Amino acid sequence: MSKKRTHLESWLGITALVGISVISLANVLVRYTTNASFAFTEEFSVFLMVVLAFSGAAVAARSNEHIRITLLENYLGLLGRRIVFVLQWLGSLIVLGLVVWYGGWLTYEEYTWESLSPGLGYPTWIYLIWLPLLASVVIFRSTQSLFNRLRDSDIKREEAQ
Repeated sequence: MSKKRTHLESWLGITALVGISVISLANVLVRYTTNASFAFTEEFSVFLMVVLAFSGAAVAARSNEHIRITLLENYLGLLGRRIVFVLQWLGSLIVLGLVVWYGGWLTYEEYTWESLSPGLGYPTWIYLIWLPLLASVVIFRSTQSLFNRLRDSDIKREEAQ
């Protein structure tokens, strides 16, 4: 399969990973040398881990590299394979749709309640808004992948004839 265009998600994931690494390294060095630690490290690291996970999921969804069992895909005919592709996509759509819905609702509640984070006192909706946004990106990339897989199965069928 050709390389898919997921530069934005890739760079977002890279940036999150670099951020986690720099924050953790700086915290270890400061803790080792001064016996104190930065207050923001846990708060930012958890936020960046969510960004990293969902941006990585979007890249994997677009390039069709999510872990799955392909036994059925390999032994089914064209129609069965297409049904499995759609069922896989529907399962992802349901789970990620729930993440978008409840994550969006939680973000809205935190915004309206003006909740602040316990460590730094930042508004918590700033951290939470990324959950429904990035889950929506994964849905979009999964849908792109579904269309490509359906198209590729048609091409393979035509080549077999």
